[in-house]
Amino acid sequence: MSKLDPPSPPAPPVISPYIFPVVLAALGLWCLYDGWLSADPEIQEYLLFNRIGSVVLLLWAALDVVRTRRLEREEAAAAPPDQPGA
Repeated sequence: MSKLDPPSPPAPPVISPYIFPVVLAALGLWCLYDGWLSADPEIQEYLLFNRIGSVVLLLWAALDVVRTRRLEREEAAAAPPDQPGA
């Protein structure tokens, strides 16, 4: 590479694969609170929606964490081992 070549662009930031399950779990906890714990009379209209939403979102988050961990382990097992000094 000569001095006249433009520098290569920096790599994009790496986002954790666990961001999506964390967002799902946060929404699930919010629905859990609104559906099961809140005594606010305005929320009573959406009680069934929040109860079903909490179960669906929390299960989805748990399944996504398990799937992501399994995928990371498979990728780590398929990667060649690091060779020191090479």
